[in-house]
Amino acid sequence: MKISLLKSSFSVFLLLILLIFLPDRGFSQEQNGKYTIILHGGAGYINPDIDKSLKDEYLRSLSEALQLGKNILSEGGTSLDAVEQVVRFFEDDSLFNAGKGAVFTADGKNELDASIMNGRDLSSGAVTGVTIIKNPVSLARMVMEKTPHILFAGSGADELGTKLGAEIVAPDYFKVFRRYQQWKLNAEKKDKSDGETVGCVAIDQYGNIAAATSTGGLTGKWTGRVGDSPLINAGTYANNKTCGVSGTGTGELFIKHTVAFQISALMEYKGFSLQQAAEEVIFNIMPQGSGGIIAVDKDGNYAMVYNTPSMSRGVANSNGIFEVKIWK
Repeated sequence: MKISLLKSSFSVFLLLILLIFLPDRGFSQEQNGKYTIILHGGAGYINPDIDKSLKDEYLRSLSEALQLGKNILSEGGTSLDAVEQVVRFFEDDSLFNAGKGAVFTADGKNELDASIMNGRDLSSGAVTGVTIIKNPVSLARMVMEKTPHILFAGSGADELGTKLGAEIVAPDYFKVFRRYQQWKLNAEKKDKSDGETVGCVAIDQYGNIAAATSTGGLTGKWTGRVGDSPLINAGTYANNKTCGVSGTGTGELFIKHTVAFQISALMEYKGFSLQQAAEEVIFNIMPQGSGGIIAVDKDGNYAMVYNTPSMSRGVANSNGIFEVKIWK
């Protein structure tokens, strides 16, 4: 009798240890071998006649980021890890308006925003207006996992990143000459070049959806301005019941129309498919030229919908699809 009780107690103890220390991969979910990952490098206008070498740079970067995320998912990694690492990759690539290479505010500074969301339990983290955090998306994940809050702003977010061990850089790290030129032309009303916000959405082999978005905002924006990228429901949303979404475009419009959540709501409450919901919001609710979204639903279907001339994007899944594009 004592031996039986001891065995039972030991089994319970082992189960508790597994629950506490195993990584969050959807403990109650079985690995199904299926996954989908989709990413964007911003919607806007990239001239189709750009220099071939620059076009190849964009496509190379999109492909490398997509391969990075695909490898994580194919090896059984979580959607959270995949979207964070893909967005980090873009934040480190000065081609994009996120991290190094972010656009300049009206005052000639770089202010960075990012958010991340876990569709399994709707947990979320976001930062806005950070100036010394090398990878804002990773700090957003720290906010989600290590604090009782969701959104930190400005100096408070920078201080939190320092306390939590995020990689810190000098503000000049983010500045690149191409963005400085855009800022000067914008001030002279000669250029309104924006876009290249980055994002990623994925569903892993455990059926969990995650989404992340990162940006430097708009060229010449007022200092302290906040767009949609760090706002859950506007620029980022993930829910295992429906879909995950990352947006790119004019942030004020994405906020007004709660774009990311609205796509999910149309699916949940109106019975729309992912593609139908995305097209309804981007083509019928949002103004022409306002931006686009990428999204993945609970069944691994994906959508890439935009109303601008171009949107850098890519998708890969367990069925062998692997493609990157810039134009329609």
